[in-house]
Amino acid sequence: MSSQTRITRTYKTARRISFNNDSKFIIFSDVHRGDNSFADDFASNRNTYFHAMNHYFDEGFTYCELGDGDELWENLEFKSVFYAHKNIFFLLKKFYAEGRLFRLMGNHDMVYENPKYVEKHLYTYFDKVTGKEEPLFPGIKFTEGLVLEHEETKQEIFMHHGHQADWWNYKAWKFNRFMVRILWRQLQIFGIGDPTSPAKNFKELIKVERRTKKWIKENGNILTIIGHTHRPRFPKPGETPFFNNGSCVHPRSITGIEIEKGEISLIKWHISTTNDGTLKVKRKVLEGPQKVSDYN
Repeated sequence: MSSQTRITRTYKTARRISFNNDSKFIIFSDVHRGDNSFADDFASNRNTYFHAMNHYFDEGFTYCELGDGDELWENLEFKSVFYAHKNIFFLLKKFYAEGRLFRLMGNHDMVYENPKYVEKHLYTYFDKVTGKEEPLFPGIKFTEGLVLEHEETKQEIFMHHGHQADWWNYKAWKFNRFMVRILWRQLQIFGIGDPTSPAKNFKELIKVERRTKKWIKENGNILTIIGHTHRPRFPKPGETPFFNNGSCVHPRSITGIEIEKGEISLIKWHISTTNDGTLKVKRKVLEGPQKVSDYN
């Protein structure tokens, strides 16, 4: 099956929801929540992410997580990730309870394609205080794709993780997971990255972007947002509407895409220092805002 066929299948089977110019979405991917060990790339940004997500919850945003939210290659079980970042999962639980959480699968959390795995590990959690199983994300479903359709214009925004354009990380993800667990996780200590990862291999990154852009051009120039490569992309109107929200494991910052008031923006949250030496988490607009309709 070609990358074009995989992306088409993802589009056709995607969950579809409507939106309008009053809708608010925050889109992150590649959070890679780990076990808070030396190999947890997310650990250094966890406070920044938590602050940003509290902001979005309070402001009424819907959260779309485009895969690789949980690092389930390096970690054998979801519970080690959950207990390392309980405050974050409890915040996501609040989004979910209000119908404001949509999660997609990526290559690092591809196990979520198995509904039985999801039911066993994510529906409930064991509360060590009460000694009972308590609700976490009861009934949650993971899909490969998500399509937002504007109520009036019918313009579509297609989201997927991006590994559909990467055979090695789509079809051979179990082998990659095995190699990460026995080899790359240990070598990461010495700064040696997984060569199969497009986030660490520029040639693979370019291939993923080229294949995704090809699909967009051949399928009506649908505004498309992916992650996977960790490289933020924000095109100008008139260019191929290929967006990438980046990742939450950049050094000292996280990047994402906001959709609000019918406009789209690439944003960054980072820690900055004030004149009196106080550390603050700040939001910065990197690109935009640009009207979504400009990419129609």
